[in-house]
Amino acid sequence: MQKVITDDLEALLDILPPHIRQLLSQQKDISQLLEVILDLGRPPEARFPQREVVLNSKEVDQEDIDYVASRVSSFGDDNRAGIERTLHRISAIRNRKGRIVGLTCRVGRAVFGTIKIIEDLIQSGKSILLLGRPGVGKTTMLREVARVLADDLSKRVIIVDTSNEIAGDGDIPHPAIGHARRMQVKTPTMQHAVMIEAVENHMPEVIVIDEIGTELEAQAARTIAERGVQLVGTAHGNTLENLMMNPTLSDLIGGIQSVTLGDEEAKRRGTQKSILERKSPPTFDIVVEIQDRDKVAIHPDVGEMVDAILRGQSVATEVRWLDETGEVRIEKQAPVTTAKKTVKRKQPVKEGKPPRLYLFGVNRGRIEQVAKEWRLSLDIVNSLNDASLFVTSKSYYRRKPQIIRDAEAASLPIYVLKSNTPTQVRQLLANIYPTAGEPRSDRLEVALGEAEEAVERVKSGRGVVELSPQSAYIRRLQHLIAERNNLLSKSSGKEPTRWVTIYKG
Repeated sequence: MQKVITDDLEALLDILPPHIRQLLSQQKDISQLLEVILDLGRPPEARFPQREVVLNSKEVDQEDIDYVASRVSSFGDDNRAGIERTLHRISAIRNRKGRIVGLTCRVGRAVFGTIKIIEDLIQSGKSILLLGRPGVGKTTMLREVARVLADDLSKRVIIVDTSNEIAGDGDIPHPAIGHARRMQVKTPTMQHAVMIEAVENHMPEVIVIDEIGTELEAQAARTIAERGVQLVGTAHGNTLENLMMNPTLSDLIGGIQSVTLGDEEAKRRGTQKSILERKSPPTFDIVVEIQDRDKVAIHPDVGEMVDAILRGQSVATEVRWLDETGEVRIEKQAPVTTAKKTVKRKQPVKEGKPPRLYLFGVNRGRIEQVAKEWRLSLDIVNSLNDASLFVTSKSYYRRKPQIIRDAEAASLPIYVLKSNTPTQVRQLLANIYPTAGEPRSDRLEVALGEAEEAVERVKSGRGVVELSPQSAYIRRLQHLIAERNNLLSKSSGKEPTRWVTIYKG
């Protein structure tokens, strides 16, 4: 069904210290090796699909780390290196002084037949986006896509290979990509520029790109697609809904915007006046969610699927898998209807269920002080896995560090503070603790101040502004502020998290 054409395993074993290599080479399932972990002061480990093995009781020392580092290529800005003309990836962990204290030596394999399950989509000429969790085989599939398009379909294919994961390390690309050409990227921050350069200088019919993760890269992808070049790429996130919730990458599937309908149109549609709609045609025509190495879920018309999700409608998803004989099986599965509110970034928790907060880039002391004033018991956690709400500031959210990308990929609700001011902190706690013991005068002052700020934003060109959930009395005062400024407003949602939206007529 799938045949490994090369994994160059000996090349990886050769860079390991002898006392580690010896025990590793004795493992009966060595052909299934995933990666070797070397952390300073800990025993070396080998990871296989179903188990982990300690390779030596002797702890890894600096000499072992240096032994490996001296036998691989130079580490780039992304702390990744490789082995000449192989697909193996060596990733470094450094201390504060920049010294390497840990290594992940991951086996790279070229596998023939990985795209059989989506080969018809690849041959259609449409742009395809692959999604899936780390290690599920996105890059392996991308490599095979490049080979099939270049060799079997005789297309001009260029791979933008930021970390040399698709075509291997060194100046000569790995034979697994066939006749596809490869452009290396000097530093990850320049990936978007190389994407554009590939189109402008080398006249490709297909661009293959791994890990689209920034706004500039999303814009470059749109530019490429608009020039009629087929795009095949991967992005952060497991599902289409993940991308819709990600402001940085949502442009890949058309982008999401808030639109205010007229009274007659809203009545005709049977919706509220302020709705979420797709902004533009999607960059990628098809989204493939890789659920397992031999199973995928396909959205053949991304625009139609995004529209359906925003309207709360159910659209059947096409699921494909390979059976025991290697034949492709196809089944239509109706998903659970997705509510329109899934793309909101502010999500009050249900009453009676205090949130577990993960704070990033916000003043913990200030939050704890306000909580103390209101006699609230906060549950602040140190792990994303334990959190039910991610809290960060606007400046950090715009930069999109990895921890925020991880939270979005995990579909963790994110609350973005405009700043670390006491007013914003009070508003945060009022939102996530609807029954918070804030003095009424303070809550009123915060709520009315928020409404006045929203009025100014709407007048300056922001079409629609949603306020924080408030009581019926405070909402009435917010409506009056909008009316006094010749603006329209309406209440939405259900108690106790009903909120006011202010907009122009």
